[in-house]
Amino acid sequence: MSDIEKVIDEAHDLLQAAADELAASGARDEALAELVTGRKILMLERPATFQPLGRVWRLGALLLRREGGLFATGSITRAVEPGYPGHISVSVELRKAYRGMALKAGYPDGETINFAASRIELEASITESTGPVVVRNGALGVLWSPQNPTTTPFATYLSDRVELLVNPPEGA
Repeated sequence: MSDIEKVIDEAHDLLQAAADELAASGARDEALAELVTGRKILMLERPATFQPLGRVWRLGALLLRREGGLFATGSITRAVEPGYPGHISVSVELRKAYRGMALKAGYPDGETINFAASRIELEASITESTGPVVVRNGALGVLWSPQNPTTTPFATYLSDRVELLVNPPEGA
């Protein structure tokens, strides 16, 4: 078994152990969805909506599925009434529209929805070293931000983030 295969196997084991611990503890999870843009079908306009893709735990820069699948955190919204247009910046109006779409898509009031998240294929991340999961100096690490090249060791990162979800700080 090559070094890369060992790193990949270890990463999969760590992810499954993290998912098992989060599930056993009843840690708070969130919705994962795909933003489906509006389109016309036979003269009928279908509005943009969120297509449910399941549940994930948000671990900072990563989203973890119950079966161990991994995503890079993309955009996040909450299902709440968007309120009235305030004629303010376009980005604020867009966030309001996302909140309204989430309610119309059937998410309960207050639910957090993660969307525009990209699937992380560990094999590609390890060999290409792109995205939030990278190999540096022969070890797997997590980049908090593309602007900051400093990595946190993968096992340490998972352990810390799981601990925060399993035992959230008081008031969180």
